[in-house]
Amino acid sequence: MTVKRRGHGEGSIYQRKDGRWVASISLEHRKRKYFYGDTRKEVQEKLKVGLREQQQGTLVTAPQQMLKGFLEQWLEEVHKPGVRISTYARYRGLLNNHLIPALGNIQLQSLMPQQVQSFYADKLKEGLKPKTIKLIHTVLHKAIDNAVRWNLVSRNVCDLVSLPTSDRYEMQPLTLEQCQKLLTVARGHRLENMLAVAIATGMRRGELLALRWQDVNIEQGRFHVRRTVDYIAAYGRRGYVENEPKTASGVRQIELPRFAIDALVQQRRYVEQLKEKCGAKWRECDLVFCNNTGEYLYPVLVHKEFKLLLKAADLPAIRFHDLRHTAATILLSMDVHSKVVQELLGHSSITVTMDLYSHVLPSMQHEAMGKFDSVFRQQP
Repeated sequence: MTVKRRGHGEGSIYQRKDGRWVASISLEHRKRKYFYGDTRKEVQEKLKVGLREQQQGTLVTAPQQMLKGFLEQWLEEVHKPGVRISTYARYRGLLNNHLIPALGNIQLQSLMPQQVQSFYADKLKEGLKPKTIKLIHTVLHKAIDNAVRWNLVSRNVCDLVSLPTSDRYEMQPLTLEQCQKLLTVARGHRLENMLAVAIATGMRRGELLALRWQDVNIEQGRFHVRRTVDYIAAYGRRGYVENEPKTASGVRQIELPRFAIDALVQQRRYVEQLKEKCGAKWRECDLVFCNNTGEYLYPVLVHKEFKLLLKAADLPAIRFHDLRHTAATILLSMDVHSKVVQELLGHSSITVTMDLYSHVLPSMQHEAMGKFDSVFRQQP
């Protein structure tokens, strides 16, 4: 090989016997970084970029590694210690089922935007929902952001790809009449009182399942939301995991309407009956909504029984979470201030509340215009 050009502070360029061109930069400890290309002009451009990155302190000098190994290290050593077990399990599933099988054998430093874009397109063709693809993108983006901070790569290729457009989920809140019908059909069912509290407060399922009697003050008609519970059944973990709500605003005090207080009184009697019937097998967990032995209700069972009640009431097959939307929609349509609804639901800001429930605004505007008419319109 013959050195064609070498200048102080400019690296060197030479052509190999096989015809390919090589540029190199001197690093610390007598090491060098190499750039390869088919033409002198190509490696000159790569060298120019490399020298600039070296001057800025962003030149990648780490050894090559496969994306699979890096993603594993990032998830286990960087991400896992700072997140909930449920979040870790979800991310682990996305790595195992999607990212690693498709991209794991590509070198981290060689990953191109086109490869990521094609990966998303393939997942869309396989039938994955845009929302899931966006979650996969979030995981990959976070991981490669860490690679940039560690100077393993000079850029995050995820910034250069386009994501599929999500079809916004059409929430299906029940009307007041439908809520009454649901509670009528649920009378005597073990979910009856939970459904009443859910409709009255807009609490999440995990918050309801984690509610304890120590947090309830029936005499004052209020309780505190202090925790939520998830059931994990994947990746070496199986069982219930209890946490505080995700945000500070999620820890909140809720004032209860009379029908919800009555439901809690009835629930307390129901729990006492379960306890007496269970005898020595009872496990005292202080849970308001518990199973037949005093422990957590299984979320999947709650989901299935809720669906059966909806069917029996001839109501739309909504999600349990739509009861949260039901509570918010009913309150806003009753002209309850949006700030009150925000605090009741535990949203981090009023913007979140209004973005979610903007569908209620047209009817509120119609009512407001009617009030203007009643005040200012001259009567004949």
